[in-house]
Order: sequence, then structure tokens, then C-alpha cells
Amino acid sequence: MKAFLTIGLLIISNTFMVMAWYGHLKFSEWKWFSKLGLISIILVSWGIALFEYAFQVPANKIGFRENGGPFSLIQLKVIQEVITLVVFAVFTLIVFKTETFRLNHIISFIFLILAVYFMFKK
Repeated sequence: MKAFLTIGLLIISNTFMVMAWYGHLKFSEWKWFSKLGLISIILVSWGIALFEYAFQVPANKIGFRENGGPFSLIQLKVIQEVITLVVFAVFTLIVFKTETFRLNHIISFIFLILAVYFMFKK
């Protein structure tokens, strides 16, 4: 149960992270947003990133083995990185219609999945 809760929180967290880091590139198409200066865009992104931390910190606390969770610190980090890339890929395909995935991207994802496999292999 803690494993699923941890992964769910990480997915939510990374969704906010991708929106904070890359969403502003698309949001600039909105009339009111396009008039904002860099400092304002940074503050909006920080506001979005606050929600990232609201889910990331509990995910790590719940999932960490020394707190009764199922994952080591290294395993948590690898899981988080893979989730980050998957969320980013989905976000990119949905929000940025000009981006496409090629064979090299698919091969990269396969290697990431293998990285997770080897991370959990004893």
C-alpha cells in the first residue's frame, strides 16, 4: 500500500513540476500571460512548484525505508526520475503538439525501465 501511495504522490508531484518548469512556455500563448515579465513568470512557476513539494515531500517520507516505507533512498530517486520522464513525455505530447517521439526516444525509455529493474534486483 505504501509503495502505491508513494508512486501516486510522485506522479502528482511530477505533474506539477513539469507544469512549473515547462508549462510557462505554452502558457505564453495566453494573452494575459504573454505580457508578464521574467520575474512574474518565475513567481508563477514557484507558485506551481509549491504544489510539487506538497506531494513530493510526503511521497519521500512515506516511501523511505527508514520511515517504514518500502524503498531505499536510491530506489526512491530512480523511481522519481523515471516518473519525471514519463510525465514529461505525456505532457509534451499533449500540450506541445509540435514535439514527436522517435525511435531513439523509445530506446531511451527502454533503458530507463531496465535501470529500474536493475535497481530493484538483489
